[in-house]
Amino acid sequence: MHGHPRLGETSLQGHDTRGSNGTDRSHAPLAAEAVAADATLVRFIASLPPGRRQPNLLFAAARYLLGTPPGLGTPPGLGPLRELVGQSRPELTRLILTRRTQTNEPARCAVLLPALAQLPEPLALIEVGASAGLNLLADRYSYDYAGYRLAGRDPDAPTLRCQPRGPVPLPPRIPAVAWRAGLDLNPLDVSRDDDVRWLSCLVWPGEGDRADRLAAAIATARRDPPAVRRGDLLTGLPALAAQAPADATLVVYHTSVLYQVAADRREQFIRTVRGLGAAWLSSEAPGIVPGTAAPARDGHACVLARDGRPIGYADSHGTWLQWRP
Repeated sequence: MHGHPRLGETSLQGHDTRGSNGTDRSHAPLAAEAVAADATLVRFIASLPPGRRQPNLLFAAARYLLGTPPGLGTPPGLGPLRELVGQSRPELTRLILTRRTQTNEPARCAVLLPALAQLPEPLALIEVGASAGLNLLADRYSYDYAGYRLAGRDPDAPTLRCQPRGPVPLPPRIPAVAWRAGLDLNPLDVSRDDDVRWLSCLVWPGEGDRADRLAAAIATARRDPPAVRRGDLLTGLPALAAQAPADATLVVYHTSVLYQVAADRREQFIRTVRGLGAAWLSSEAPGIVPGTAAPARDGHACVLARDGRPIGYADSHGTWLQWRP
């Protein structure tokens, strides 16, 4: 390759850096644009494996090493990030290669709750791509749907706020959970300070109350940590499902996970889930799950689906939910 790598060659183009409702609510978009215009940083990104050329992964790794988000301000000041690439390139590269973008947003439970409440109790939950397992704790959190409140099992857990858009089948109470487990290629442990620090580095300043909500959810998980097993979504899921109690409704679910999985492996995963006889809930970008390609009104919305059938649209960070008629 001659000259400087182009933007498309670094795979920065096309990666989402917006806020959870499609608006630029944080400093990340400006920083990503500035990185794409910086030849030194573009060359560094181009040296990474294609699957690791993600703005959010780069910024989180830099923040982890610097102790502060790089590139804040208008225009973004990328001097610290450029120095990091020049002076600590091996450490930055190692972190990018060993860590993943595992944004564990607990407010997604507010999107899942109405669908979970429609299933026979008690529930046995398996979350695929569980990260630290914060979305396995749906029964412990409390909820506020524009004034309609539900109290969770843990009075010290955070209250998750979600704005219903139109009629949403809000449950009279939170369903009982008899068993829960997560599956992840690289599980994060809420009892490990370095894993908690990594989770916090994935949340950028300017994104509302996400940082406070994450901290409160981590504190909740630390009081009684959920089990998150290390494993692949294809080979690990059947064995994990076999551990669920037979007298509970098995629910397999995932939120903003399958976009990171190759299309052929997505199809294998879907066949695997269907073969388990479980209820299957997904909240993914339109088209990621076959049959969910209908565009949502909000360009950054996810499609909430049950057993592959769309039942609603939601903000990717759980701030609003719209039910399909």
